[in-house]
Amino acid sequence: MNNKIKDILQRSISVKETILEDRELLARIQEVVLLSVKAFQNDKKLLFCGNGGSAADAQHIAAELSGRFYLDRRPLFAEALHVNSSYLTSVANDYGYDEVYARMVMAKARKGDILFGLSTSGNSPNILKAFEQARKQGVLTIGMTGQSGGKLKDVSDILLNIPSEDTPRIQEAHITIGHIICELTEATLF
Repeated sequence: MNNKIKDILQRSISVKETILEDRELLARIQEVVLLSVKAFQNDKKLLFCGNGGSAADAQHIAAELSGRFYLDRRPLFAEALHVNSSYLTSVANDYGYDEVYARMVMAKARKGDILFGLSTSGNSPNILKAFEQARKQGVLTIGMTGQSGGKLKDVSDILLNIPSEDTPRIQEAHITIGHIICELTEATLF
């Protein structure tokens, strides 16, 4: 079992080493930081959505921004769109699960806001519909996916696609990049 543990850790490290060498991906991460800073400076908000583990990751990143990361500072308006379970279950029941995020984008998002969609495959129908709705409203979309980008690649303003096809490794890298965005956004603003 010890060798298996080491193998899992090495695969995680390898994905991060590949990101470290990808100048284009690093430039897109930097661009997302600058856009996030600008959004907060203009009293806009960051919204996050995902399914399953990616929903947990979306909520985690939003919490780091709305609560605090390293600094005691004012809260930033960042929210995961799935945190109201009564809303989520009623809309899923009445309209179908594919509509849960699009309807929340319609209600909450405003021009100049940023919507992050976390989907390891890049093919989650509810996130795709949310991005379509966001585009209609002038909301910037950031897709966080696995290597191929899936269908999100075509509807994201910026794609942060992790160079892996292994779901756990993709999710680990999403959190790492999320932490980078939080840390650098907080440091720039405060």
